[in-house]
Amino acid sequence: MQIGDIKIDALYDGVGRFDPGRFRGTTDETWAQHQKFLGADGKIEMALGGFLVRGNGDRVILVDTGMASPRSSFVDAGHLMESMAAIGVTPADITDVIFTHLHFDHIGWASRDGEIVFPNAPYRCDVRDLEHFMGHNEDVTRILAPVAERMKTWDTDGPIVPGVDAMAAPGHTPGSTIMVLSSGTARGLLLGDVVHCPIELEEDEWSGLGDVDPDLAQRTKRALIKELEGSDVPAAAAHFPGLQFGRLLSAKGKRSWVI
Repeated sequence: MQIGDIKIDALYDGVGRFDPGRFRGTTDETWAQHQKFLGADGKIEMALGGFLVRGNGDRVILVDTGMASPRSSFVDAGHLMESMAAIGVTPADITDVIFTHLHFDHIGWASRDGEIVFPNAPYRCDVRDLEHFMGHNEDVTRILAPVAERMKTWDTDGPIVPGVDAMAAPGHTPGSTIMVLSSGTARGLLLGDVVHCPIELEEDEWSGLGDVDPDLAQRTKRALIKELEGSDVPAAAAHFPGLQFGRLLSAKGKRSWVI
């Protein structure tokens, strides 16, 4: 994906296949209208990974780092380094690591076996997530402890690094953040886990997964839908199938996600 002078590469870490009934308030009948999001086995595919952002001077920015290690038999993970190597990028090339939030499937490659994976990068997140998870969640604490001295935080909307701004999107986690990519008049969004599947942008009554505050997460998602609908702004998220960007179009009172 190209947004002005910014190039975004999707970095695959793995994929999971899940029962679509995990989305609260849904039934087989409601899913029957959305077969394009389901595989032949009736499961929903959820990617794992992150996005490499380049084009702002010499910065090489990694937004989210995937899961790194599979947690169940229906999840494959651990391929982020291969994906980086395939486009000629090494861990040492990364100048900034930015987390949309601090769930383990977005921070997995921050460290491995107690060692920092990206030796030249600060690690950035919303301070509310750091306070919520660090020291209170075993997985997050273990993964982030080796990089604790490199952590840099923000506490308001605005620039993080050139070309990347934070837009608060709380509910999934306290510090859940949408990354706004800007170059000239061009703009794109990395949605984190505000939505896990594009279907949530089409069906705004459907609830998401693993939200700390489900009601707030739902309000945040609906605000996002209003911003995206008909705007022609491309968006992607780390669990979207194929990590693909798309646009939310509106016609005859119906929203459609188009790649």
